Amino acid sequence: MNWIVNGETIAGGHERGDQLNQLDDPRGIYIDQQQKHIYIVDCGNHRIVKWKLGETGGEMIAGGNGVDQLKWPSNMIVDEKKRSLIISDFGNRRVVRWSLENPEDKEILIEDILSCGLVTNENGDLFVSDWENHEVKRWRKGEQGTIVAGGNGCGDKLNQLNCPAYLFIDREETVYVSDFENHRVMKWLKGASEGIVVAGGQGFGNHLNQLDYPCGLFVNEIGDIYVADQGNNRIMCWPLGSKEGRVIVGGSNQLSFPRDLSFDVENNLYIVDCNNHRIQRFSHE
Repeated sequence: MNWIVNGETIAGGHERGDQLNQLDDPRGIYIDQQQKHIYIVDCGNHRIVKWKLGETGGEMIAGGNGVDQLKWPSNMIVDEKKRSLIISDFGNRRVVRWSLENPEDKEILIEDILSCGLVTNENGDLFVSDWENHEVKRWRKGEQGTIVAGGNGCGDKLNQLNCPAYLFIDREETVYVSDFENHRVMKWLKGASEGIVVAGGQGFGNHLNQLDYPCGLFVNEIGDIYVADQGNNRIMCWPLGSKEGRVIVGGSNQLSFPRDLSFDVENNLYIVDCNNHRIQRFSHE
């Protein structure tokens, strides 16, 4: 697949700031199922905003009223069935659930954790990356977390992670992890004791077989991996089984520290262009 070279700014892009037409260090995005709104983790403003596609400003739906509510949020999930957000409240060292219908309805789900990555499976289990403990855990209601990736200390062996960041999970509960400080993406099959390097892993750099502090992930149905290659200011696609990737967007002066990515049903690509304080959309050709 290919995308039009030039992107369109669909949120932010009015320099760094805290007005409702501005963003400050955005980190994560979610596009709703009707493709009418985009939800944005506006990290520097300690808030989550909802932006109607085509509008010039957003609406604050969580946080924004002091760091005791949210502090440097790093990621989120939108639970459309339960009408709530699940937020990695990084600066407050916790994961919280925040109602979209009642802002007073908040619940701490996990305490004492620094997390950049959150995903859920079809059963509603929550998978969370633990930046400090170099592991990924699955959380089920009524259970303490179960390690599903890493958990063997900080390192670059196949059974280790070094500051795991963003996550993706497929229908078989295979967990993909952007292994930030190891400059690689790891694939952990359900129940596996070690992972498989599926992108990068050749030290940090800008060659096609390298990554530089990888962040957001998406894996399509045939196993191709899309990764926000933050340090190289580009989005890469690593076809299943490939030893190197290809640049699909960026790599020049288009992006500055892309943090996350997503696709809509028409395969248009959305990118969190972090240091430009905006969300970019690249149309599918």
